Amino acid sequence: MIYVIDHNDSFTHNVVHQFSLFDQVECDNYNEINKKKLQKASVIVFSPGPGNPRNYPTTSKIYKQFKGKKKMIGICLGFQQILFCEGAKIVEQKKIYHGFQSDIKVVSNKSLFKKGETFKVGRYHSLKLKEPFKIVNFDITMRCLKSKVAMSFENNKEKIYGFQFHPESFLTINGNLLIKKILSA
Repeated sequence: MIYVIDHNDSFTHNVVHQFSLFDQVECDNYNEINKKKLQKASVIVFSPGPGNPRNYPTTSKIYKQFKGKKKMIGICLGFQQILFCEGAKIVEQKKIYHGFQSDIKVVSNKSLFKKGETFKVGRYHSLKLKEPFKIVNFDITMRCLKSKVAMSFENNKEKIYGFQFHPESFLTINGNLLIKKILSA
């Protein structure tokens, strides 16, 4: 079972729909976490949402509690939330990407995806990872071709993954393939 933690975002139900193509999905608001569902889940997904990771201390606690014990996937705010929990700084970008389609490229040999492979993805974010960012087992695996901003990370040892973009967006070509590959890792 996949447990989606909703950060009050209009995209969350699209995320639920996408993940339900692969497994049973349960979804609750970050302020109404069901501990039984959380324990039962094999995968925890941190949804997109407004604001900054600092605004979601409950999600930070869940991440720290289950790190290395369950597969975790962060999308947009969820991507930022995981990195924030690892000590990263999340900062405002000069340009806001809301409803943008960008070309991104796989830049790491450690990725589940082939180095050099490119994707068209939908972006909806005003914050980004401040780099350089070096945390053991975490690799930045995809970057925007134009801005070079980090667009995904993978921690294949502890099964923790993140997308700064929205794989569930109609602007993301082959978003289901991206999710399927992560879920089967």
